[in-house]
Amino acid sequence: MNKIRKSMVAGFVATIVLSVLMVMKMKMGVMPDLNAIKMMTTMAHGMLGTPAVPVVGWMMHFMIGTVLWGVLFAVIGKLLPGSGYVSKGLSFGVLAWVLMMVMVMPMAGAGFFGLSLGMMAPVMTLMLHLVYGAVLGGLYGKLLSSASDAGT
Repeated sequence: MNKIRKSMVAGFVATIVLSVLMVMKMKMGVMPDLNAIKMMTTMAHGMLGTPAVPVVGWMMHFMIGTVLWGVLFAVIGKLLPGSGYVSKGLSFGVLAWVLMMVMVMPMAGAGFFGLSLGMMAPVMTLMLHLVYGAVLGGLYGKLLSSASDAGT
């Protein structure tokens, strides 16, 4: 398995972990206004004319986490600060979080750093991105070092 495929597998698993945490947050009623799936669904509907149904938001969420962030981690991972893949994943999580805060949140109408949702929005999303990054980096490192793929 090549590095890009490994990074996509790691991105997919990290997205599953992130998704479970997001659903738990929603079920517990923590910050109900901070709903990334609803934001992505609304943005896709407005920008692309897709149906305004949650499955669209979930598909976007998994495509971003698996393909965009997964592949980008494989491409820039060596340039990130940190001594191991988990720490590089944490750095990557912070980078992804910053991009979300300055690009996606304003486009979704939540303001710069999502502050129209309150001070907890950037904190909550940072925690989720750190978990995503740690899982992404840790699993990617394990896949790279797996004995069955030695030599790729």
